[in-house]
Amino acid sequence: MSKREFTTVEAARRLMSSMEVAIDNMIAEVKKPVDPEAGGSARKAELQSIKQTAIDCKELLIERQKLEQMVKELQENGSIEEDRDFSGGIAERFSK
Repeated sequence: MSKREFTTVEAARRLMSSMEVAIDNMIAEVKKPVDPEAGGSARKAELQSIKQTAIDCKELLIERQKLEQMVKELQENGSIEEDRDFSGGIAERFSK
């Protein structure tokens, strides 16, 4: 039995696949209607839970996108590029 070689790209792809399942599950949770019988604090708690799930899902999407970019860079360059800050003006960008 041969042990398969661990690669960052393959691990990232497996993680992205798992993240897709998690994102789909979170979206399904957000889509569920609020219990019409719930009132007061129970309704507020349910709405807060839906909001938190939506925020968590958004963060997971952002992280998946970063991971996707990392895989792309690894495939193209064989390494991950440094994060670049393009928030400065033109002079700041070219003075480095």
